[in-house]
Amino acid sequence: MNIISIKFSNKKLYFTLFNMDDESVIVTGVFERIGMPNSYYTISYNEEKIKEEIAFNDCFDVARILLDKLISLEFISSKDDIEGIGYFIFHGKDQFYKSVFLKENDICQLESFQDFIPSFMQDNISGIKAFQEVFFNIPIIGVFDTAFYASMSEDTYLYSVPRRWYTDYGVRKYGFYGIVHQYIQNCVKDLLNRDSFKLISCYIDSEDVSISAIEDGKCIDTSMGFSLSSGSMMGTSCGNIEPSIIPYIMEKEGKNASEVLDDLNYNSGLLGVSGVTNDIESIMTLCEEGSQDAILAKNKFVRQIVDYIAQYYVLLGGVDVIVFTGKAFEKLGSLRREICEKLFSLGIKINLDANNMPQRGVKISAEDSSVLVFVISAREDLMVARDTLKVLNG
Repeated sequence: MNIISIKFSNKKLYFTLFNMDDESVIVTGVFERIGMPNSYYTISYNEEKIKEEIAFNDCFDVARILLDKLISLEFISSKDDIEGIGYFIFHGKDQFYKSVFLKENDICQLESFQDFIPSFMQDNISGIKAFQEVFFNIPIIGVFDTAFYASMSEDTYLYSVPRRWYTDYGVRKYGFYGIVHQYIQNCVKDLLNRDSFKLISCYIDSEDVSISAIEDGKCIDTSMGFSLSSGSMMGTSCGNIEPSIIPYIMEKEGKNASEVLDDLNYNSGLLGVSGVTNDIESIMTLCEEGSQDAILAKNKFVRQIVDYIAQYYVLLGGVDVIVFTGKAFEKLGSLRREICEKLFSLGIKINLDANNMPQRGVKISAEDSSVLVFVISAREDLMVARDTLKVLNG
């Protein structure tokens, strides 16, 4: 059974066509700079790569070009060779707690969620409509990034604000990168060969940080909340801060609330503290060169990750497994080592040789560590395809 996994984010559309009989990748690629000058696509298969600059003004153009390339390059003979489309959706509010066939009334409901993360949800909806038109009669399954957090308790997801903010406006902790954490907990289940375990899953990259406490396959708490910018310090986002800072800076700099929020979301975090870059790999290089601002940014970054891991260790009453994932972070053995060394009082120790040369799914914890530590490459696209297959099979 062929299933295509789709994610549209930040003017990019990512796709992977799977043969779900063995979960093998037939072809994968990305369309970049959608609706912008110098747009292009890259398609990868069998160690081959095709890159072409081509104008696509919107998702409808992308969907048409994608279908044409899949057929002309003979990955499929017609669109009917694709039996399902798995579509990554950023936000399901508290209405979608599982993957579903997307029907017209569901799309109308999604349109009502656009106030929560406007640019992401607008992209999601326009992409769904494009694939409905171009890949007509092929079922589209919505796979929701927030669904994994349905198991959080009310005293976890509610904020200590007037209750009507939730009942009237939906203000609560939702959490993000749930599909990543769901994939990680499934991997740990296979590695341990058991269903019952306590896990802290850490997605850490240059842009975002999402850390989740998971017990027996259910999320207990997560670092991100109402928006993608909450929680731990990130690449350009400050994470959680004192709320009275916002009106204070508005008065001092003559800015409105939206302008200050832009500073907090796009000019803060690693970029704000270092004054140079939001890229954690570049930060680590600058640290080696002796940049004091980079060292400060790195130290704050590490401290906040350690704080969340320690908090969730206590919340779970101990931890069996910690997993680190995220493309940038998977490369940074020195940063993983520093985080784990600060968790030494919890009995966490790593094998330095394994940590310096990690492979997907390989344990980096020392034999005498009280907690297993793994580095695992998360596969959102595969998790979306798996959920799609599950819904199609009923």
